[in-house]
Amino acid sequence: MMSKLVPVVGNMCKPNLGITNNKLAARMFEEIDVIVNSAANTKFHERYDVSPNINTQGPFRVLCFALRCKKLRLFLHVSTAYVNGERQGVVMEKPFFMGQSIAGEKRTTTTSGTDDLQASSLPQLDVHAEIKLASQMAQDLAKDELERGMRELGLNRARMFGWQDTYVFTKAMGEMMISSYKRHIPVAIIRPSIIESTYREPFPGWIQGNRMLDPLIICYGKGLLPGYLADPEARIDIVPLDMVVNTMVSVMAKHGSQFDSNVNVYQISSSVINPLEIGEMLRFLCDYYKRYPLKDSKGHDVSIEGIKFFSSLAEFSAYIQHEVSEKMGLGEEAASSNPKTLSKIHVTCKRTVESLVYMAKLFQPYAFYKGWFYNGNTQKLMMEMSPNELEAFPLDLHSINWKHYFVNIHVQGLKRHVLRGGGSMLEEEKRLSFL
Repeated sequence: MMSKLVPVVGNMCKPNLGITNNKLAARMFEEIDVIVNSAANTKFHERYDVSPNINTQGPFRVLCFALRCKKLRLFLHVSTAYVNGERQGVVMEKPFFMGQSIAGEKRTTTTSGTDDLQASSLPQLDVHAEIKLASQMAQDLAKDELERGMRELGLNRARMFGWQDTYVFTKAMGEMMISSYKRHIPVAIIRPSIIESTYREPFPGWIQGNRMLDPLIICYGKGLLPGYLADPEARIDIVPLDMVVNTMVSVMAKHGSQFDSNVNVYQISSSVINPLEIGEMLRFLCDYYKRYPLKDSKGHDVSIEGIKFFSSLAEFSAYIQHEVSEKMGLGEEAASSNPKTLSKIHVTCKRTVESLVYMAKLFQPYAFYKGWFYNGNTQKLMMEMSPNELEAFPLDLHSINWKHYFVNIHVQGLKRHVLRGGGSMLEEEKRLSFL
């Protein structure tokens, strides 16, 4: 395998991907068959001058490079199922066209009569204008306002056009750039939902770092999260990493061997074919942690109860403030404690509450999400594969038993690869308290 790999240093934020060696670039233009673009900035509330540069302009720069590749058979772009923004119900596998907005779709389907005037007043999404706006605002803002101002700008622009955060908004605009400027290049876009640890390969439970759900799972197991801001009946759409990779390989095999001028979209998702509710997932975790508790910093078992759900951020914040204060011994009897010790406890309590509230607020749009991602193209792909191919590259999300996955695979992987020690309160775990 190593004899077939040729690493090339590049930068998708620069023209020609930052490749200045003309001889190397010429060789790449002659030899490349397939390009896979999986680079992204995944911070939900990233600065609006940073996120579009990577998630919107980045794919366009890679596409420009691809257009110069003489033998290119496929441009495979890795997006996210959540580019569907605030769409509700069953969401189909359709590409975006330039200027399309979720808010515009919602206005078109819900307005009539005199409301048509209001619908027409919605600003038209212009991707190039958004990029210019971000650049101009970054120059105009004072240095001490730049960080906060650019984050707020991204979030405001995303929500105005019908997306829940800057990440999915800029990823959607990246798809628009690809669909609009691809010319003759065959394009496939895959949209995984929430990617978590592997189901089978290279071994069950393999994971690197904290994925989207993992701070919630770990904080709950450590007794730091007795309540959560979520709809327990909302579907949480999860896909194991290896099934995402298997789908990518299968899509490359199919579309790399036949020319197709269409933009083919594959949503790698479970919310339609094998739905899992947030409340159900947390019941699995509760049962597990009661049988196999994590350890606190003193080596004692952490006791947890069933989680309480909140629909209001204010109610959740007040509840968490009270619960964390009680857990850290800040009741009435704390007044007699050593002032220096008490001050440290107050600081720790404040930081913990702020982190938990921040996490809840960050994930709030996903904890109340009303869209379910149809994966018909992936199902069709499976039907076209032979039994041997399906055995080598399993894609069937319908076959997953979610309780088995969380209890026997995912939590075990977190303990082994993230907490580094079967659930003890190590340095890695302490860091997670403050996210």
